[in-house]
Amino acid sequence: MRRRVAALALAAGCLAGALSPGGAVAHPLGNFSVNHLSQVRISAGRVEVHYILDQAEIPTFQEAQVYDRDGDGAIAGAERVALLRQKLAEIAPGLSLRAGGRSLPLSPPRGATLSFPPGQGGLALTRVEADFSASLPAGARRVELQDGTYEGRVGWKAIEVRPGAGTDVRSSVPASDPTGGLRAYPVDLLSSPPDQREATFAVSPGSGRVSAPPGLEGGPATTDRAQDGFAGALASGDTHGFLLVFLFLAACGWGALHALAPGHGKSMVAAYLVGSRGTPRHALILGLTVTVTHTAAVFALGLITLFASQYILPEDLYPWLGVASGLMVVAIGFAVMRSRFLRWRRLRATATGDGHHDHGHDHSHAPEGEITMRTLLALGVSGGAVPCPSALVVLIGAISQHRLGLGMGLILAFSVGLAATLTAVGLAVLYGGRLMQRLRPERRLLGGRVAGALPALSSTLIILAGTLITLRAIPQVG
Repeated sequence: MRRRVAALALAAGCLAGALSPGGAVAHPLGNFSVNHLSQVRISAGRVEVHYILDQAEIPTFQEAQVYDRDGDGAIAGAERVALLRQKLAEIAPGLSLRAGGRSLPLSPPRGATLSFPPGQGGLALTRVEADFSASLPAGARRVELQDGTYEGRVGWKAIEVRPGAGTDVRSSVPASDPTGGLRAYPVDLLSSPPDQREATFAVSPGSGRVSAPPGLEGGPATTDRAQDGFAGALASGDTHGFLLVFLFLAACGWGALHALAPGHGKSMVAAYLVGSRGTPRHALILGLTVTVTHTAAVFALGLITLFASQYILPEDLYPWLGVASGLMVVAIGFAVMRSRFLRWRRLRATATGDGHHDHGHDHSHAPEGEITMRTLLALGVSGGAVPCPSALVVLIGAISQHRLGLGMGLILAFSVGLAATLTAVGLAVLYGGRLMQRLRPERRLLGGRVAGALPALSSTLIILAGTLITLRAIPQVG
């Protein structure tokens, strides 16, 4: 009876990984995000809204493609003025104020500023700040704000209340902001940012007191939305010699660490090899497939970012890639289950035809799945089909710095590191099983029926993991 103890332990581990809250592909805010904060101040007879927009590297680069007509990587002069006007034209219609059930017209924006702080990968960010205001009718006791700006874009969306003059305000939104005006984001909240788009304020005459619910916990903050370090690989100047070698090794390490985060098929790789006749060659094929797929996905998304962003937003593709990856994993699970069921029927028919079993030997007729090249390739593709956003930033940064060769090399090194982790998972399954086979502890505790159920269990785990990935990606489609 082959690899009983190891298979059971690894199967349990795969189930825990597949069913964990982070088992699906999930990235932090990322370099696609469009983040905005509305700071509201209600004074006697007046409502003021200070709006802050923080736009990440990739949407900033896409706009630069339109406004940087000289191709020198800078937006200045008339181009800068035109871009600021465009951003204000996008923002103003999305802000809506009401008091006592009546709409309050907002003034044209005042004191608007546009800046380009440095971001990851040698790329810039876009930061816009503007002030809007409206007259508050006498006797108004309830004010409502709706922020409908940049609907459908991923990012941090928050509303903050601030003390006014001559009023006391009871607010439905916090009176604090853990980002310091969208300058740095709490690490613990990057994967689950707030989506606050509506706020209500009960107003009464007073001395500027504010009653508000507790704000989000600040904790350690960062300006790296991707949280893997890879996007900053091209931020330095020229690299050569030993520094270049170190940079490639670091990119490989970032890829390996990135693969340790939730997703990328670790559970499916282990579950598939648990009940299969796997070999180190199969694990290496999986790793190679992941490398090729992830690298190709980054290049394909880069082409879309460069040439087709006016038709489709790259971040809109991520949920669809997650759905496709999840459905592919589900299909793999059902295919594996079917092949193992057919094999079990054949073995059962053979055993029944023989008319007896030799129970004097320690063996099992339990079916073990057969590894096919088609399934291996499909599993590798599902593990690499959703590219890391940071890798896309590195590619775009390399293009903007005219260092395409270096960028492509770094992405390949990152993909190799990603695949190395998945390959290591497969090898751990195989060699762990062989080690436990030699030890063969407590043989009586694991009967043939339990071992015979392992192939079905592993295929069930694959189906469950794929289903979870699909279900978690579907709500983000739209």
